[in-house]
Amino acid sequence: MIPEQMRLARIYDFGDVRIETSPVPAIGPGDALVKMAACGICTSDTLPWYIRRKAPIVLGHEPAGTIVAVGADVEGFTPGDRIFTHHHAPCMVCRRCQRGHYSTCPTWKGSSLDPGGMAEYVRIPSLNLHTDTLHLPDTMSFEDGVLIEPTACCVQALRRRARMKHGDRVLIIGMGVMGQMLSLVARHYGARTIIAADRIPYRLKKAEALGADLAVDVTRTNLAEAVADATDSEMADLVVVGPGSIPAIESGLQCLGIGGTLLLFTPTQEGESLTISPYDLYFKDQSIVTSYSCGPSDTREAVDIVALGAVSAEKLVTHRFPLDEAGLGFDIVAAAGDSVKTIIRIDPDLE
Repeated sequence: MIPEQMRLARIYDFGDVRIETSPVPAIGPGDALVKMAACGICTSDTLPWYIRRKAPIVLGHEPAGTIVAVGADVEGFTPGDRIFTHHHAPCMVCRRCQRGHYSTCPTWKGSSLDPGGMAEYVRIPSLNLHTDTLHLPDTMSFEDGVLIEPTACCVQALRRRARMKHGDRVLIIGMGVMGQMLSLVARHYGARTIIAADRIPYRLKKAEALGADLAVDVTRTNLAEAVADATDSEMADLVVVGPGSIPAIESGLQCLGIGGTLLLFTPTQEGESLTISPYDLYFKDQSIVTSYSCGPSDTREAVDIVALGAVSAEKLVTHRFPLDEAGLGFDIVAAAGDSVKTIIRIDPDLE
């Protein structure tokens, strides 16, 4: 039986997450209501400047749960279906969508889950339901389902934006959860060499345990020299810069080889500038690209990658909290210390 009230986690400011009670959303003819099982905490949701642009808001865009009700016009989904749903959905018909730039689609930007993934019940609007909601394979746990959205972001970054090739030498700067996932997906795509760079020993050890060929502590070792040693001075074919910081981007450019691509995975703060040498980019045949979120084709590929076990909760999840302790989960992610993936187990009966 669906209750009238539910609990949710609403963030008001950096470090200010409150558990509140709210009515369960009412669904329309094309909508579905989901009882949330679990939701991951994204690193972007712990960036102070990013949070303050949105707050107060119910965060959570890495959800997995079970449909408990559908509108009269819904086809293809029924109560009892275990699903992943994307928090944004593109129109699929505008010029931006036709060119694959889903996250710039005005419809994509205006769409959302109601009220957000960190709630006991979530309404999936018709657009999201029919554009980018996917059934979980029977063998996939809800915790693995939580990883579909971030895996899809890696798919878009490596496959669609950076056009990674089999045999590439890949440097990943920043080995938080997305760095670890990028490493796993890059290996899945056939990376010849994966070099992980970070400041935190725990994350570097984790990267090696998950298959990175070299882990570089940038507080102790010159990164460009380490990359040169590992690649016979050819440097990296692909450099993925995780932190949204100018020094990290500049460091990445120093490690980029002939014909290489530098991919910015996280935005800098508004107003920051990067100085580059167009001469060097031109004559070294180098590219700088960005990757923001993911689209429907990426989530479908991500389901396959997670189903294969290339990315899994067993490999990545280090912290689990109930909904009542969501604030502690956000603190763990924001601290960027001895942790990789933190999830909120919203359903207390989660397997």
